[in-house]
Amino acid sequence: MTKRAVVIGSGFAGLSSASFLAKSGWEVDVLEKHEQAGGRARQFKTNGFTFDMGPSWYWMPDVFERYFAQFGKVLSDYYTLNRLDPSYRIYWDADQMDIPASYEELKALFEETEAGAGNQLDAFMAEAAYKYRVGINKLVFKPGQSLMEFLDKELIAGLFKLDVFNDIKNHIGKFFKHPKLRQMMEFPVLFLGALPENTPALYSLMNYADVKLGTWFPEGGMYKIVEGMQKLAEQQGVRFHFNEDVNSINITNGTATSVSTKAGNTFNADVVVGAADYHFIESSLLEKKYRSYSEEYWNKRDMAPGSLIFYVGINTKIPGLLHHSLFFDVPFNQHANEIYVEPAWPKEPLFYLSATSITDKTQAPEGCENLFFLIPIAAGLDGDTEEVRDKYFEILAERLNERTGVDIRNHIVFKRSYAYTDFVSDYNAFKGNAYGLANTLMQTAILKPSCVSKKVNNLYYTGQLTVPGPGVPPSLISGEVVAGLIIQRH
Repeated sequence: MTKRAVVIGSGFAGLSSASFLAKSGWEVDVLEKHEQAGGRARQFKTNGFTFDMGPSWYWMPDVFERYFAQFGKVLSDYYTLNRLDPSYRIYWDADQMDIPASYEELKALFEETEAGAGNQLDAFMAEAAYKYRVGINKLVFKPGQSLMEFLDKELIAGLFKLDVFNDIKNHIGKFFKHPKLRQMMEFPVLFLGALPENTPALYSLMNYADVKLGTWFPEGGMYKIVEGMQKLAEQQGVRFHFNEDVNSINITNGTATSVSTKAGNTFNADVVVGAADYHFIESSLLEKKYRSYSEEYWNKRDMAPGSLIFYVGINTKIPGLLHHSLFFDVPFNQHANEIYVEPAWPKEPLFYLSATSITDKTQAPEGCENLFFLIPIAAGLDGDTEEVRDKYFEILAERLNERTGVDIRNHIVFKRSYAYTDFVSDYNAFKGNAYGLANTLMQTAILKPSCVSKKVNNLYYTGQLTVPGPGVPPSLISGEVVAGLIIQRH
């Protein structure tokens, strides 16, 4: 008799777990609250503009290639990738730096910025390459159920080489002294949700992903990944049910038997996979006696940042703008402190700007640009009002005007904001988080919320609040890992 799995949520982790289960012969139903797949990676179109709502950086292409290969497919069966060059631009207080795709050109840029930094980059990248290879192959593809998972000769032999107990801020400081180079090298760990001084130096593997593996963009937008994964899932036999907002996981004698939705439908299950917000599933879909973690536990977790996002369509072009831009033109440490140490709305925000229409002309009408602004903010901040959002948009628009000479406020065709209250209402996000748990040492591997329920014997979790952590590639891996565990145990 065929076993049935119900997956709650169709973000990257949900799509991944559903596909691997279906490949192994399971009947799989995916229940999605919204009208389309993708979760935080949804897309919307308006006035001729296309906006990816969430993830905008395509790093670690090898993880995506590996994913499709396991189903006998190649990535190009589903979408076309282009490497960006320059990868991105950093705006400093008085100048700017374009990060070239060519490693030799990047070395020259480092050397120009700081004497000797070119050779230091070689040494840094050699270590980062080792961490990437061992970290991805030996650490990330683990369900985090026991320390025994990590009893591997190469892991044990290379424990100190992996720099698990050193922090990345100090690690980078050993190689580079110039503040701009340090900030550039610290930037990728912002995706992991903690200050560089609180992030293990193991994660210099992210610098390897940035510098060596490159920054890419799928033609048609990041949502092409979702569409590709959904198509692959359907090819495996996965059934998708949209506009199905789950309101309960039904349990009998410690076993989940079915999942019910607000639409009045019930889906029977031999296994349930929670690919929606972990805290929401525990606190809202389960009776208290079946919850693995208390509210006290959740409130003590270190969260990655939330986000204040603006989707803006303008009827003009911004000369010289790149696909990705980082505005580090205000004090870095002050904003970081307002995210991680003393949570507050930032006085002078760092921000990120993406304009996919620069790379892909289909993303905006002719002569127009689609702009995606993001300010990282502390998770759970009170005071998310329209007035606050408008205040920050004015700050962003003015800073962009100062650097490019274009005042977008005179050219707006469409504008939409998205922040804390939207993350809560759309994704049931704990504390309105955008990226999940911070990847601190004390929230790594077996110290993360478990992907296996402690109280329900056939309930599993996948996504950014469990192993391996936040980010799109880790979400693909998370779905694979939990599916493998289910197949092994059931």
